[in-house]
Amino acid sequence: MKTTSFDEVKDKYLGKRGTSKREKYENELRLDLIGYTIKQARKERNLTQEQLGKLVGVQKAQISKIENNLTDARFETILKVFKALNAKISFNVELLNQEINLA
Repeated sequence: MKTTSFDEVKDKYLGKRGTSKREKYENELRLDLIGYTIKQARKERNLTQEQLGKLVGVQKAQISKIENNLTDARFETILKVFKALNAKISFNVELLNQEINLA
């Protein structure tokens, strides 16, 4: 029996990294993880969605949508949520080795 890695399956059905379909999948996965992390942090702080919304300055429904990845939340809102949760966040930016043409 041949085993196949998850990356091989994604390559086959979604395309290799860098293709639009694969990048869309990877970005949606990252957003799901952010929503999950926010939900877990909120629960650890014993806050309701309504309480967190008040701390951030948004409605409870907006917090729910962020936690369940039902909206394209503004980056600024995500930062405010983590700040309200007293959570340290960091982002890793990797510049790809490719030439930029200014033509």
